This record gives sequence, structure tokens and C-alpha cells, in this order.
Amino acid sequence: MASKLLHPQIPTSHVLPSSTPKNVKTQKPLSTNHNIHTNLRSNFAIKVAEHSSTSEDHLTITQLKTDINNTLQGMNRGIFGMPSEKKTEIEEMVKVLESLNPNPYPTIDLDKLGGCWKLIYSTITILGSKRTKLGLRDFITLGDFLQVIDVAKGKAVNMIMFNVRGLNLFSGKLIIEASFKISSKSRVDIRYNTSTIVPDQLMNMFRKNYDVLLGIFNPDGWLEITYVDETLRIGRDDKGNIFVLERSKETNP
Repeated sequence: MASKLLHPQIPTSHVLPSSTPKNVKTQKPLSTNHNIHTNLRSNFAIKVAEHSSTSEDHLTITQLKTDINNTLQGMNRGIFGMPSEKKTEIEEMVKVLESLNPNPYPTIDLDKLGGCWKLIYSTITILGSKRTKLGLRDFITLGDFLQVIDVAKGKAVNMIMFNVRGLNLFSGKLIIEASFKISSKSRVDIRYNTSTIVPDQLMNMFRKNYDVLLGIFNPDGWLEITYVDETLRIGRDDKGNIFVLERSKETNP
């Protein structure tokens, strides 16, 4: 709270005489026009500073997105692990992006979250015995990870694509449906509903270890949306995982 300055009264004996001594030039009061020009210059300087800051943030965000994509080249979204120095580099860039989040309260306007997104990085990994059990070392490879968010229905559908090499090459997908509800201005609670694998041939391949597969991608819990704009979304879940997704142009994944 601003405090008022109290000026002590000046004794009458110390008041200067009303006449102005010779050789002393009186200072003209500042004109109203001068004050207006000063205020205009100040406002202009503030606006320029604000504009420069916004432009700088935009350039930083654009560069960070490019750097993340470049660093992820050949890393298969990190799903099978990656060198620790690259992991650290990516996650440092993620932190900077989060600090520049243009939509800090994303659940207030859920339309920004709706539509189809493609996973480009995650700290979820399939390593060692899990990878062997799922046959991901041999003839089954991972395709895109897509997420379709239906804001009106409060539903999210995750699709993990698989390609199977063999005499008859075919592809399929694991489909996980979940519902979500808002729990804060930046967080949603997620509840697993159902899951399936199509086609049946692929389900037969995974049936024995289906619980392992579902355990890796089960979305139950909460998700904090730490960054979202027109093309990129970052989230952190209750299990300590990070997810970076780009908006996808897929219309019928």
C-alpha cells in the first residue's frame, strides 16, 4: 500500500518574499501539450517493449519445436529408450516450452484440446523382457501413436498402430477408450473404459501378453496439461511420464 508523505509546515519567518530577485530566471511550468507528448512517448515505449517480448517468445517457441523434432530423429519417440544425454536435452527443451505456455488454463477452453494428436515423444518405454514378450524385436513393429479427443463427449481414444512382417504383411491397432473430466484449470482425471486389438490375427498374437501391453498404455489417473497451442501439446501424468504430441491431420485414423 502506498504511503502519503507528510510535509512539516514551514514557519512564516522562513517563507521567501513574494518578489523575485533579479538575475533569477523563473522556470515556466510545463505545458499541457508537453505532458501529453511525454505520456504518448511512454505508452509507445511500453507497447514496443511488450511487442518485442511477445515476438521473442514466438521465435523461441518456434525454434524449440524445431530443435525437439531434430533431436528426436531416429529415436522412435523414445519408446525403446534413448541415450541419456539426448533424453536430458529434450526434457530441458520441454521445460522451457512449458514456461512459455500461451494457454496456462487449457481446461477452461477445451476446444484447444479437441481433435487428433500424434505422439512424438514419451518417457514411457518398452525395454528388456517386455519388448521380448510382445514380439517387438522380431516381426512386429510400432507405427503411429494417435489420440483423438472428443470434447463434447468427454472421451479420449488412444490408438497404437502395429505393422506385422511375414508372408502376408498386415497392420492393426490397439484401441483404448477412456473418459475424462476436468479437475482443475490445467488438469483432467482420466478413467479407463475399454480396449481391443484389431484385426483378430493381431489380437491372437498379443492375447497371451495382453495384460503387459495394456499395463504399458493404461491411461487411468490424471493428466496435467502443461503446454498447448495450435500445433503442440505437452502433458505430465500421475506416474511421472511426459507426453509430447503434435496436432495431426488424420481424419479417419
